[in-house]
Amino acid sequence: MEAGLPNIKRWIVVYPVYINSKKTLAEGRRIGVSQACENPTCIEIGDCCGYLKLPFVIEIDKAYPRDFMQRGRVRVLLKKEDGKQLMIKVGELVPKHPGRTKKQEASTSSTAAATKSNKGGKKKK
Repeated sequence: MEAGLPNIKRWIVVYPVYINSKKTLAEGRRIGVSQACENPTCIEIGDCCGYLKLPFVIEIDKAYPRDFMQRGRVRVLLKKEDGKQLMIKVGELVPKHPGRTKKQEASTSSTAAATKSNKGGKKKK
């Protein structure tokens, strides 16, 4: 641990569930659906924090208590204790993440090819 940084255990914790638009408020989402993004990962959240020049630590071995199947969380050092502004900004940045845009291009091209081949013409008698 670097000498200039405070204790990591006091940093704000951001779980991917907090900004997942597929989750409800009861399931753990903390911002509005319009500000959230679909299925973010802790790696994407960490990359966004790095882009915003915030000190962060990714903890892969941790899980959200209400959804323990999804692993990973991010600890971020903020000047203010409220992380809501950070969650809103990360919700904007995650869909623009380079890894996410490559996945979407690959999935849309494969589904487009599948739909073209499934369309039929005249039925043979």
